[in-house]
Amino acid sequence: MARVALVTGGSRGIGAAISRALKAAGYKVAANYAGNDAAAAAFSKETGIPTFKWSVADYDACAKGIAEVEAAVGPIDILVNNAGITRDVMFHKMTPGQWSEVIDTNLTGLFNMTHPVWSGMRDRKFGRVINISSINGQKGQMGQVNYSAAKSGDLGFTKALAQEGARAGITVNAICPGYIGTEMVRAIDEKVLNERIIPQIPVGRLGEPDEIARIVTFLASDDAGFMTGSTISANGGQFFV
Repeated sequence: MARVALVTGGSRGIGAAISRALKAAGYKVAANYAGNDAAAAAFSKETGIPTFKWSVADYDACAKGIAEVEAAVGPIDILVNNAGITRDVMFHKMTPGQWSEVIDTNLTGLFNMTHPVWSGMRDRKFGRVINISSINGQKGQMGQVNYSAAKSGDLGFTKALAQEGARAGITVNAICPGYIGTEMVRAIDEKVLNERIIPQIPVGRLGEPDEIARIVTFLASDDAGFMTGSTISANGGQFFV
């Protein structure tokens, strides 16, 4: 029987590429989304992947949403924590709300999503938790103290939880993308993109969402069973750890 994968933020950008790649690899896939009903409907129509709406920042909504997914698709074997937001502003201008919104979605969202599926993975002696962090969680980024703190926290979450899941057949890994050519990134002013961002990337280009999706597909597979607690950097050589 095909394993079930749930991708948060899975109907747009990197998440959509991950959802498509997992389906192509033979998984039964469900995609979570938070707000864009039109995009989610179009994605489902195009791919046949069902979409489910809730905010990963709300624990009760996550528990309810996960129950709906499992009733419709089956017990979740692979969880991809991809959903994330930005509220970029220099720290001296940052409001408590801008801090909390990003932390609640990008860091606490990992707890909210992983906690409800963890017991089932332990009982079945199999699980894959794949967390999409960021290059800016590794190196920091001015104007993104909230985002960098959350994405760095994702890496600590990954390393600690990997130790707890290892004996139960559950792997927990993180991917840190650099600048990926999503709709959001390509909307940046062309001059800024070409003169300030791409020159920082040694390979001389943006990454593609499908390149991140292929890493996720590997980490979800049985072939990655000995790999846990790892952080994979996919940034074109922009930052080394």
